[in-house]
Amino acid sequence: MIHTTDDGFQLYYEVTGKKDAKTTIIFLNGLTQSTISWGLVTPYFAGDYQIVLMDAVLQGKSDKSSDWRSFDTHARDLKGLIDELKIEKPVVIGLSYGSMIAQHYAVLYPEALQKLVLMSSLSHKTPYFDAIGHAWWRALEVGGYSLMLDVMLPTVLSEGYFRNPLIPLEIMKDARLQSGIDPTALVKLMKATETREDFRPKLSGIKVPTLIIHGEKDLLLPVSFAEEIHKNLPGSQLHIIPLAGHTLNLEGVPQAVTRIKQFIV
Repeated sequence: MIHTTDDGFQLYYEVTGKKDAKTTIIFLNGLTQSTISWGLVTPYFAGDYQIVLMDAVLQGKSDKSSDWRSFDTHARDLKGLIDELKIEKPVVIGLSYGSMIAQHYAVLYPEALQKLVLMSSLSHKTPYFDAIGHAWWRALEVGGYSLMLDVMLPTVLSEGYFRNPLIPLEIMKDARLQSGIDPTALVKLMKATETREDFRPKLSGIKVPTLIIHGEKDLLLPVSFAEEIHKNLPGSQLHIIPLAGHTLNLEGVPQAVTRIKQFIV
């Protein structure tokens, strides 16, 4: 289904799960992900909750013709979709890039959500993080998304995943390359993170119960990133998943789901 943003771009979304549920959960994708990326997670919730999956503008099946969008703009797009679907106070769950959209949404629209879950999240950047981002950017520039994927995977998947992959790496790479990711759109998405200012001072503006979930072996965002959010977000809960990497809708799924279910009841 398609929602048109207030500035005229098409945003792709899906509604699944229990249609008459009292609570709706909205899942927000990581940088290079799409709605399909939540396929291991949503079955755990489908029987009890209405589920909304969406590709942010410039992601997946959504419009690629937009200029780069700030996280405030992404959050406004999300609010427009929620209003169109007449959802009252959803639970918003964001992973990585999606978690930053979720942070901005929670600050801009504190009355328009019930609870917040931030997975593999960040509220500030470090020279180490910037160096990884620069390597991704250069790989995309030199060798397209194929090279970027080769550079990216060792930082977003744990060493344990490489030893015992749930989805074989070559199958995963082929699926990603066949998904039609637009390198130009990806550059625009990455610019939002590059230009984002330190968000830690604004975290206190998040007034809803918040759960932070992080992988112990996240190389892209070491656990200290989650601890910074926890420290600056009063009343938040922090849960570390042992041995898991960055991509928590692929690694550590049962542990993450269990903790989320305990949190949102």
